[in-house]
Amino acid sequence: MVFTHSIFNPLKPAIFFDRDGVINKDIGYPYRKEDLFLIEGAGEAIFQAKNKGFLTIVVTNQSGVARGFFKENDVHQFHDYIQDKLKTYHTSIDAFYYCPFHPQATITAYRQDHPDRKPHPGMIERAIQEFNIDRQRSFLIGDKDTDLHAAKQANIKAYLFKEKNLNHFLTSVITKNTCL
Repeated sequence: MVFTHSIFNPLKPAIFFDRDGVINKDIGYPYRKEDLFLIEGAGEAIFQAKNKGFLTIVVTNQSGVARGFFKENDVHQFHDYIQDKLKTYHTSIDAFYYCPFHPQATITAYRQDHPDRKPHPGMIERAIQEFNIDRQRSFLIGDKDTDLHAAKQANIKAYLFKEKNLNHFLTSVITKNTCL
């Protein structure tokens, strides 16, 4: 007997977060430990999301790699710094997806309009497949129109974050989604 997407293999809800400007302050291509400043309420928001049963997944364009400002290894290291900061809040991000490509890259190997680069939904689609994510109960929080367009193409809800405190914003979004 084969069970798919049943109680034995349930779909999981997820919150997709853009990184720069949502999780950490966007200071212009951050990649060093001293560049990391969490957005107010970010730690509490990630904790809240996980406490309510959501997977927490970061999807981020990182054209600084394509522009030669830093290497892919620096992106991984920056994500490790974020995870270290989140330990203070007794939480963590479940997965980081990033796109180092850009159509006008100065480094030829990264010069392309890659399907992972938002507004394309590639990173979201891969996460949905790899984590068995329920599109209907999932959403994205981003600070740019490209984030919202990627979510729309992936057929998930999206919310534009322009507030000061991510936890307050997330609380209102979760309340809206549970009232539907």
